[in-house]
Amino acid sequence: MSRILNVAVVGCGIGRSHIVEGYLPNADKFKVLALCDLDPERLAKIGDEFGVERRITNFDDLLAMDDIDVIDVCTPPGVHFSMVTKALAAGKHVVCEKPLVGSLEQIDQIVEAEKSAKGKLMPVFQYRFGDGIEQAKKIIDAGIAGKPYAGTVETMWRREAPYYAVPWRGKWKTELGGVLMGHAIHPHDIFTYLMGDISRVFGRVATRVNPIEVEDTISASLEMKSGALASFTATLGSVDEITRIRLQFENVTIESDHAPYNPGKELWKILPRNDEVKARIDALLANWQHVPSRFQTQMARFHDAIEGKIALPVTSADSRRSLELVTAFYHSSSTHQEVVLPLGPDHPLYKSWVPAEFR
Repeated sequence: MSRILNVAVVGCGIGRSHIVEGYLPNADKFKVLALCDLDPERLAKIGDEFGVERRITNFDDLLAMDDIDVIDVCTPPGVHFSMVTKALAAGKHVVCEKPLVGSLEQIDQIVEAEKSAKGKLMPVFQYRFGDGIEQAKKIIDAGIAGKPYAGTVETMWRREAPYYAVPWRGKWKTELGGVLMGHAIHPHDIFTYLMGDISRVFGRVATRVNPIEVEDTISASLEMKSGALASFTATLGSVDEITRIRLQFENVTIESDHAPYNPGKELWKILPRNDEVKARIDALLANWQHVPSRFQTQMARFHDAIEGKIALPVTSADSRRSLELVTAFYHSSSTHQEVVLPLGPDHPLYKSWVPAEFR
């Protein structure tokens, strides 16, 4: 039997979703042994709800606990880097919410730290998991979809004053960005997960909806390394909420489910170009086994990766790709120029994309 790994969840906001969706359905793989939060009231509430007796307010105290195998970082983005590096140095496995860190320099330092770390690091991109997206990925990876032509990503969500009443939100220093960083980062990851790497970006960001420091509306034109073209649009000012990803290939058109926060769960629209392609897809997907969505599958596969059964389902390289897009987006918007990827230490925003006046 596989060993049950003991988890410390740090940050009881989104951390609660990790427990409910990720750890409880995988009770044969994980046990939440400790909670850590700066808010004693929230710590008590979540601890009582899930029967977690060990409640910590000082993160560093977790690092010395020999019976903690996994530290799950669910704090505001501004402290991710220090927590992840400390946890890896302490020999722990690490799960970390998006964005993993706050610059390309920091992600490169994380990648370097992983080389000598005892534990494994898994960034969170839970939207990758579920029947819909996994079927699309399988069709593409099997070569059935053929040559990629074009694609679109629409992240049309709604955030108003109550959302930004949380003190760390809407501020560069603590949130590190707006809709591009905290919201559209998921659909954009899905797009590159399915369509491959980006070659060129021309992007614009604006603050149109809320009186905040960071952006809440974005748009971009992209060229993929494959030669395919794409457009990304996102706003936090939509009346209704949808996430829509549409991919045009030589042999198939694929469109995601429109559920804003779980587009991978339901089956996607798969339109084959002809009967021959349809027959190949039907054969490929015959006897399909259900894939639970979001955190449930990501955490289960993380356990399998720790056990050496599979590769990590999400890696620091995936996070670097997403943060490279973020960096290029902000640079393009401020300079009104196209940005060519990849980006290295010589890029002006390598050390930080946060405007100088907010650092």
